Amino acid sequence: MARPLFALSLEADTLAQIASLNQSVAAGLVSMFDPERKLFCHRLRRSESGLVREGISHRYTMIALLGLQRFRAAGASVPLDLPSILQVLIQDTRWLENVGDLGLLVWLCSLVAPERLAEIDSQFDLKHALANFHETRRGRTMELSWFLSGLAHQKLACPDLLPHLRDTAMETYQLLKKNQGEHGVFSHLAENGGLTGLMRGRMGSFADQVYPIYALAKFSKAYQVPKAAERALDTALTLCELQGPYGQWWWHYDAITGKVLGRYPVYSVHQYGIAPMALQALGEETLSDFTPWIYKGLRWVHGDNELEHDMRDASTNLVWRYVYRSDYKKHWDVALAVLLAREDTQSHKELAVLRECRPYELGWLLYTFSGYRMAGKDPACATPAIVNRVTERIQQ
Repeated sequence: MARPLFALSLEADTLAQIASLNQSVAAGLVSMFDPERKLFCHRLRRSESGLVREGISHRYTMIALLGLQRFRAAGASVPLDLPSILQVLIQDTRWLENVGDLGLLVWLCSLVAPERLAEIDSQFDLKHALANFHETRRGRTMELSWFLSGLAHQKLACPDLLPHLRDTAMETYQLLKKNQGEHGVFSHLAENGGLTGLMRGRMGSFADQVYPIYALAKFSKAYQVPKAAERALDTALTLCELQGPYGQWWWHYDAITGKVLGRYPVYSVHQYGIAPMALQALGEETLSDFTPWIYKGLRWVHGDNELEHDMRDASTNLVWRYVYRSDYKKHWDVALAVLLAREDTQSHKELAVLRECRPYELGWLLYTFSGYRMAGKDPACATPAIVNRVTERIQQ
């Protein structure tokens, strides 16, 4: 008999842990900011001489701003001038070369500066953006998802502004649908010619699953397309079914068989950031409760994992990037899994922790949990759990 899906309320210690982690990573994120260029770095890496800040990233800056804005909106103090950072992004957009980054910019402006949306629309001709960016024809799932998320947030933020973007949103939805297999799993891209196309045309990373879940949930809400949320639910059910024994969200999946192709690396940001973000958004739209799987993933970060290692580092206010297989065979194992259509069953051999962190990782954490932490709400679902489909499918 299937155990009914239960709604968990936040225990006091869990809420306190989330609040503490928010404060900590906000400080860590500020340390990644380059005050001269007014952008966030590409990564912060631990070396023998200490932490080393490397490069800059416009993409990571956008995601960091999404998180910091939500953190500030929740009542926290942020020692950075967020509007001036946004201005740096907008005043020179030569860095923007794909529709995914354009989607992030629309998403950011929708939440931070909706008064600039008409300007962005005029500058980039959003109605024809899918045709204007050459890479769009490859149908990269993550980029299409970011673009659809941006259009959905624009509609939610300013319902009567830019009505001509409805057709663009529908077209993006249709393109994204083509990458989804019958088990709900998304491939990395639509292209399937040649060996690379064979690999990436059926294999999808975890990012290729959760960003569509979020995008489809928001698109469903913004444009009243319930079928989009149903598609997202198919993906979420499969991911929850395949979640590892320590709450791991695995790295590579097969869009044809719906199985795990490659387990490692397991990314901290997937555990504390984008998986909860996507499942929360879908839970709100479908009245489903994903709390048990979100909590299990969070516990992995806190040390309930295969290495018994706490991924948080209090001395640096960072969360280390991932647990990975350090042996040379890891890529070959994934390739064989695709070619032989077999599931990855590798044990915990040669595992290690990568001690670096990137701004987008902490940005997604703040974006996901800031408001709930301050409001004292259950971070997994804003509505009562009235659907048992998740548990019923997993226990079949």
